[in-house]
Amino acid sequence: MALNLISPTEIKSVYFFDASKSSHHPLKLQGGLAFRRKEYGVSTSKRVYCLAQPPPPAWPGRAVVEPGRKPWDGPKPISVVGSTGSIGTQTLDIVAENPDKFRVVALAAGSNVTLLADQVKTFKPQLVVVRNESLVDELREALADSEHKPEIIPGEQGVIEVACHPDAVTVVTGIVGCAGLKPTVAAIEAGKDIALANKETLIAGGPFVLPLAHKHKVKILPADSEHSAIFQCIQGLPEGALRRIILTASGGAFRDWPVDRLKDVKVADALKHPNWNMGKKITVDSATLFNKGLEVIEAHYLYGAEYDDIEIVIHPQSIIHSMVETQDSSVLAQLGWPDMRLPILYTLSWPERIYCSEITWPRLDLCKLGSLTFKAPDNVKYPSMDLAYAAGRAGGTMTGVLSAANEKAVELFIDEKISYLDIFKVVELTCDKHRAELVSSPSLEEIIHYDLWARKYAASLQPSSSLTPALV
Repeated sequence: MALNLISPTEIKSVYFFDASKSSHHPLKLQGGLAFRRKEYGVSTSKRVYCLAQPPPPAWPGRAVVEPGRKPWDGPKPISVVGSTGSIGTQTLDIVAENPDKFRVVALAAGSNVTLLADQVKTFKPQLVVVRNESLVDELREALADSEHKPEIIPGEQGVIEVACHPDAVTVVTGIVGCAGLKPTVAAIEAGKDIALANKETLIAGGPFVLPLAHKHKVKILPADSEHSAIFQCIQGLPEGALRRIILTASGGAFRDWPVDRLKDVKVADALKHPNWNMGKKITVDSATLFNKGLEVIEAHYLYGAEYDDIEIVIHPQSIIHSMVETQDSSVLAQLGWPDMRLPILYTLSWPERIYCSEITWPRLDLCKLGSLTFKAPDNVKYPSMDLAYAAGRAGGTMTGVLSAANEKAVELFIDEKISYLDIFKVVELTCDKHRAELVSSPSLEEIIHYDLWARKYAASLQPSSSLTPALV
């Protein structure tokens, strides 16, 4: 079924009032949203121009090692939040290969008790948490024959305890969604460096999280391959040297499809990534390019680049993971096989570089590759880009609403409740509805509130619903 709504590609322009400019002239962009910023609690009966300063970036276009930041002896102690997920298991693979460099002090998982019990037996953490409280007895039973008996805490509070473990220096945030926000905030308040794999931390929580990280002198180290590439490229840059960020994208399942075929896309089509096998949600995000739009927002929060200075380039081979341009027009790139373990490793080891065996970490062979190609993304095929840039420029709670609405829309598409093109429509309508309630400098509670609101509103746009919203 398809929603009988206006397509984003049929909208002629987007109007913003850009608070970063000295004047209030509208910035006209292509896309389908017209945002107005407002402060929370201000009447929506009048237009309000928000002049709030953007949050300080995690890394202002450069990465400088501060002296005396090694407050531990021996292997670096880490906590892993989301240990049984993709990021968590790959992190533990790295620990297993480098026991002289890292040790695990605490683990938190959702409901995969069998895998969690195996991890406990292997890595012997002091604290273990299963978020699903009903599975605590099952976990204790699974560990009954283990010589190592860690402390076991159930529930959300237990996850926060893992993030704040007193012995941990770095916390790997591999938990998905806004559920990862509270543990990350708690870890920052406890002075832990963050190995960031949770997108919502910055996309939804950036306006709150970044000032908090600066207050507690905490480092946010990106574990995504694209942002790790940028982070690696800005090592040693002098202040003000960063000119432009270039995010590379595979182009997803439909990079070679003509636009007029997209109306016929089936779920199975969207799940055929041309380069690798991933989870359903991220594979669909790669097809729509929403994953890259969200990374644009993350890049703004991580490195302080203006949205006009962040570009997306289609790179089908997925070997160059991203690039930066310096003020003198030099372009620096980070290359490697598509393997999430490398960015995770650098997140854990920074500023050090750890030797990797050629057996488990294949080295890049450019001669074997032969060629690397690039092309500009098609805004008609990928309206997600205009939506993401628009939400990013609106700032505040709009970016979290964009992310949450996309997550719900992808879920509806995978469940065959909406069509592929409806993903863009649902996200656009949800963001458009939110503009009257946009909070420019939100609290943590407001961020979580609007995340939940966006999911609920996006779900209400199903064809079976009596609600038939329209753009205003």
